[in-house]
Amino acid sequence: MNQEIFYAMALTRLTNFNFQMALELYKAAGSAQALYEHRNDVGDLIDDCSPRLLTALKDWGDAMKRTEAEVKYMEEHQIRAFSLFDDDYPQRMLDCVDAPLVLYAQGNADLNQQRIISIVGTRHITSYGEDLTRKFISELHEMCPHVLIVSGLAYGVDICAHRHALANGYPTLGVLAHGLDQIYPYHHRDTAAEMIQHGGLMTEFMTQTNADKVNFVRRNRIVAGCADATIVIESAAKGGSLITAEIAQSYSRPVFAFPGNVGRPYSEGCNQLIRNNGAALITCAADFVEAMGWEDDMLRRRVLHAGIERQLFPELTDEEQRIVDLLQLSNDLQASVISVNVNLTISQVTSVLFQLELKGVVKAMAGGMYHLLM
Repeated sequence: MNQEIFYAMALTRLTNFNFQMALELYKAAGSAQALYEHRNDVGDLIDDCSPRLLTALKDWGDAMKRTEAEVKYMEEHQIRAFSLFDDDYPQRMLDCVDAPLVLYAQGNADLNQQRIISIVGTRHITSYGEDLTRKFISELHEMCPHVLIVSGLAYGVDICAHRHALANGYPTLGVLAHGLDQIYPYHHRDTAAEMIQHGGLMTEFMTQTNADKVNFVRRNRIVAGCADATIVIESAAKGGSLITAEIAQSYSRPVFAFPGNVGRPYSEGCNQLIRNNGAALITCAADFVEAMGWEDDMLRRRVLHAGIERQLFPELTDEEQRIVDLLQLSNDLQASVISVNVNLTISQVTSVLFQLELKGVVKAMAGGMYHLLM
């Protein structure tokens, strides 16, 4: 760990986890290490520091000891830390005025992947919301296979999004409202362990931080800020997902919502967002991809697929195509059987099969059988 990250961690502790104050001090001084080195004359670096703050910034002893203990825990549990201007820091967060000074992460998620979306919603997800989440993620994976799915590991929509992301081969990141020494809710520990292998967990809080209510509100800004867009699946008229959507709007990030039945309690929030132009209406993944301008992902996937097909079946003649079509219906046939079904002589079939072998399309097997390699 470099010294700058160490001092940045100590600074958050020194300011009693007043993250906004820590960020302002950091930016004003240019680095956390500069604050430490000028701890006895911080007033020369930063104007308008209160006497109380100047006094607090002189004594880094306890903060340094706490940081040393945190670093030891991190080393034992493969936890990484990023300060504001590290290359691995989520670059999308740099556009947010209240970006965390330090972030802690476990896992292998690329926090700067080309496509990142946040999926949020009620903790009281209905079967309608579950179906929407499952279908959306499955359809999105078909169109855009390289996306990081972010949510908050909470009950309801959050955990549903994480689990369906994993089921579809997407990496998924859980943003926590506490330190990485615990999992809340505890029932999600198995999913969290799987996420560390296929994505990860991230937080701005040191270990031994409780999952207090205020921390969840702070957590929401990271969920919104590290993504290209936020999608609300289901929400009551009030709730954390609406706060996340509002924060995303304040960051000038697009927000999308699925409509729900009028009068249903967990559709009110989404319908309200759409009615008040707080979110764009979507009904499927194709709506979202079009709105985001991600059609190029779909085009690349189609071109790649077409290219693979061309490589597998390069410039087939009419006779070759007839044999391939037959083997696709019923693979592993003898030449005599192929001859009868494609209306070619044995000598013709043998010659065509030889050409297909050279092209890597079929393979001769024991017993005079021919197997289609597709």
